[in-house]
Amino acid sequence: MEVKTSLLDNMIGVGDMVLLEPLSEDTFIENLKNRFDHNEIYTYIGSVVISMNPYRSLPIFTPDKVEEYRNRNFYELSPHIYALADEAYRSLRDQDKDQCILITGESGAGKTEASKLVMSYVAAVCGKGQEVNKVKEQLLQSNPVLEAFGNAKTVRNDNSSRFGKYMDIEFDFKGDPLGGVISNYLLEKSRVVKQPRGERNFHVFYQLLSGASDDTLKKLKLDRDFSKYNYLSLDSAAVNGLDDAANFRTVRNAMQIVGFMEDEVQSVLELVAAVLKLGNIEFKPESRCNGTDESRIKDKNDLKEMCELLGIEQSVLERAFSYRTVEAKLEKVSTTLNVSQAYYARDALAKNLYSRLFSWLVTRINESIKAQTKARHKVMGVLDIYGFEIFEDNSFEQFIINYCNEKLQQIFIELTLREEQEEYVREGIEWTNIEYFNNAIICDLIENHQNGILAMLDEECLRPGTVTDETFLDKLNTICAEHQHFESRLSKNSKFLTDHSLPHNCFRIQHYAGKVLYRVEGFVDKNNDLLYRDLSQAMYKANHSLIKQLFPEGNPAKVNLKRPPTAGFQFKASVGTLMRNLQTKNPNYIRCIKPNDKKASHIFTESLVCHQVRYLGLMENVRVRRAGYAFRQAYEPCLERYKMLCKRTWPHWRGPAREGVEVLMSDLQVPAEEFSYGRSKIFIRNPRTLFFLEERRRQCLQDLATLIQKIYRGWKCRSHFLLLKKSQIVVAAWYRRYAQQKKYQKIKSATTVVQSYTRGWQARKLLRELKYQKRCEEAVTTIAAFWHGTQARRELRRLKEEARRKHAVAVIWAYWQGLKVRREYRKFFRANAGKKIYDFTIQRIMQKYFLGLKSTMPSMSPIDKSWPTRPYRFLDETHTELRRIFHLWRCKKYRSQFTEEKKAVYEEKLEASEIFKDKKALYPSSVSQPFKGDYLEISKNPKYQKLNSAVDEKVLLADVVNKINRANGKGTARIFLLTKKSVVLADQKTGQVKASVPLPDLSSVSVSTQTDGFFALKLKEGSASAVKGDFLLSSEHLIEIITKLHRTGAPAADSNQLNIDISDEFLVQFKHDKVCVKFIQAAPKNGNNVSCKRKNNRLLEVSVPTTA
Repeated sequence: MEVKTSLLDNMIGVGDMVLLEPLSEDTFIENLKNRFDHNEIYTYIGSVVISMNPYRSLPIFTPDKVEEYRNRNFYELSPHIYALADEAYRSLRDQDKDQCILITGESGAGKTEASKLVMSYVAAVCGKGQEVNKVKEQLLQSNPVLEAFGNAKTVRNDNSSRFGKYMDIEFDFKGDPLGGVISNYLLEKSRVVKQPRGERNFHVFYQLLSGASDDTLKKLKLDRDFSKYNYLSLDSAAVNGLDDAANFRTVRNAMQIVGFMEDEVQSVLELVAAVLKLGNIEFKPESRCNGTDESRIKDKNDLKEMCELLGIEQSVLERAFSYRTVEAKLEKVSTTLNVSQAYYARDALAKNLYSRLFSWLVTRINESIKAQTKARHKVMGVLDIYGFEIFEDNSFEQFIINYCNEKLQQIFIELTLREEQEEYVREGIEWTNIEYFNNAIICDLIENHQNGILAMLDEECLRPGTVTDETFLDKLNTICAEHQHFESRLSKNSKFLTDHSLPHNCFRIQHYAGKVLYRVEGFVDKNNDLLYRDLSQAMYKANHSLIKQLFPEGNPAKVNLKRPPTAGFQFKASVGTLMRNLQTKNPNYIRCIKPNDKKASHIFTESLVCHQVRYLGLMENVRVRRAGYAFRQAYEPCLERYKMLCKRTWPHWRGPAREGVEVLMSDLQVPAEEFSYGRSKIFIRNPRTLFFLEERRRQCLQDLATLIQKIYRGWKCRSHFLLLKKSQIVVAAWYRRYAQQKKYQKIKSATTVVQSYTRGWQARKLLRELKYQKRCEEAVTTIAAFWHGTQARRELRRLKEEARRKHAVAVIWAYWQGLKVRREYRKFFRANAGKKIYDFTIQRIMQKYFLGLKSTMPSMSPIDKSWPTRPYRFLDETHTELRRIFHLWRCKKYRSQFTEEKKAVYEEKLEASEIFKDKKALYPSSVSQPFKGDYLEISKNPKYQKLNSAVDEKVLLADVVNKINRANGKGTARIFLLTKKSVVLADQKTGQVKASVPLPDLSSVSVSTQTDGFFALKLKEGSASAVKGDFLLSSEHLIEIITKLHRTGAPAADSNQLNIDISDEFLVQFKHDKVCVKFIQAAPKNGNNVSCKRKNNRLLEVSVPTTA
């Protein structure tokens, strides 16, 4: 993406109006139109940003744009609202200057969107983190809530802010947001009861009816049909582009993010529903017997539903609509209200209820978003307030709005001039007074404490007797007649007596932005903003939690007979506070302009824009800015931008930047009166001088571009030629190599052919010789073989004949010998044949038995009890003895594999079997568990380093046991250590040794026959360890502990075996008393745990769960 390096680069029109030449209203408007047509909606007046509403989405607010303007100089890039937001944020973060951003313009100019863009930019560039992101989200989500309750559709804007908003965003020293505070000014509460044609009530009413669920509407006693509510206009109920149902869900979600509780949201919706119900209450006239008129409610159904919503007795509110009580010192006078007065009371209650609800919402949001720390914060204020308003029919609201804009214009002129003066003084430039229109005289006409219009209006409202708008106008005509900015046809100033453009019931004020005609009708009533005390007291009696907070003056215990302050007085005070707040901060201005009244894109209505330029005082801003020097720039960027205009500064200037700029300006022969040198900047008086420098720079850049192109093209051609030359050399070398390789291959191939033919001829010649020699040798061999074969066959026939003769002799001799033997032994055969056959049979059976046993031998595991079955009964004893011998042999083989440690473990297991087998029910479950010994790894665990150092001998067993308290039977965790000489008990947490018992002092150990882990260590009477008595302990490794004690205790006790007593009842010596410990079986309780309880001073009963 291409990034512009200066405001002056690729400029459409003039980006800064200060540089506009010539300066007139027509050229000003033409420049705005030219930039607007090219989608350039932002233009500068110095540090002021003019924002044109495009009425469509533009791709200039993307995250890439945020990064582009981040940490960039204000004039470095094309005009943008992000540049102003970044300048303000960096000044606050880096220079510790509190900032405020003032956003002004008429309805539909885009003020609210501008404030959102500023806040979203600051949120994007400040720090990250879970807490910081939460604060940013709450600050951003406060906007949808306030827009729903404070914005409405008007003829000029579908989302018009009907209140002024000032938000102070608080930052820490790093520039991360901590919280914020919102102030609201002059909510247009008259819109609640009446809207002009083509406009709507506040958004929240339509959002509630469109987006709430059926169940919610039923609870609020509402219907979705807008036509059923008198306070909602029907001609503009639906707005294109606004989805009220979706916006309602957005508002609910935003309220949840900001921190509203569910019951608070429900209370707010109930008050909104109550306002709608209040508008449906209608009155009818009735005459009393004394002739006075009074009013009665026509249909009490809406009143009943409203009272149910707010928890008010229906009769109380009905009386408050029919009677008015006036208190004067000790007297109370009750008068009836006629129909018009009843309607006035109803509307006054609706307006007050909604406006107080809105103020409560602002306060509640402030509670959620305020900074939690009390340290000093950096502050950035964002003011989104209505601009100057000139309508066909201007009333009290327009009067105080325009008064606020007069104050803002006054502070703008003062701060702008002060900023100019401070910069001139800081740079050492001579300051000359600037002539400008000072609107302080207009502000004094309105706010003067004695003769000001607001003061006279308050005085008229407080004056006893008949007070009307006409009496107020008469007072103005009397006191302000001679004021040069006040005009009235009824005043004594003769020049307005024949001015027919000035009606009799109006007065006109010459504001800084032009003349505005105000109609006095409604001034007194709107300034009074009177709510009858009966209605306040009725509201305070409500059972609704929020209503009591909104109407504190209704408390009978705190009745105040003093009239409340008027609307004008309150607004004047809040504006004064706002002005004092703004004067403590560095201001930044955004002037919003709407290009047309049709809310359409690409349409620029010059008359409308000209009207806004006038009343926003933009031409005045330009003249003030240009009264001194139109342009100023630091020496470094100035020299960097224009150094190519002078040969002495191009391409590099080696000295200070100021000297380079002086050389540059001298070489260009710029008149001395056109510029001045400051300490860090050069100041240019006339825009023509700047444009002269820019034109020279443009021409120079073209020449430089031509030179660069020429050098580049020459370099490119030379590079191409050298590349071709190098390629030709490479190609020729490769070709020569290829040709030589081909020639060599041909010569090599021919040589190979000649060699092959020569070798073939030699081989064939040798082969013929060898074949002839071989045939001769084979012939000799064949003849010899045949001869030897003949000789061998003759000898073979002779030997065969001789062998046959010898065999015949042997056979005859064998038969003869056999005959002789049979004759000799025939008489002994019957007596010895049976025994020989038996012995032979037995021998064969035994041989078969041993061979079969060899193939069916069992495994070498000592626990394998299998053995082949015996085949014959007479082998029973042999079979059993062989089984015993084999088992002993394989046990010996198995034992020969044992290490010393494993042998010791099996010896302990064997000893445990001798002690506990068939005596202790816990023993079978311990057989499969290996004896580990050191369960705590006391030598490795740093937690027990102190305890390990306190024990000198090697630890044979380390485990956690419970030491039983005789007082209550409860256990205390102790570390149990067994060494070759002693038993040690230590605290589990601290590792401190509690008791150390030498093994010779142990007399016996007592355990039960059950599955419990209790055991008693009994000490010898008279030993040093027996002072505190015996120890009753409980462990999960009872079998291992007793076995190791038994093995270790015998050598330590001089070869006397440690006595192991296994019994369900035994005595334990506790200090001076003996206690009987009794074990009983009981049903499982508390997860099958063993429990120990104290029955009396002499008995501890241990309940052991029965096993299935």
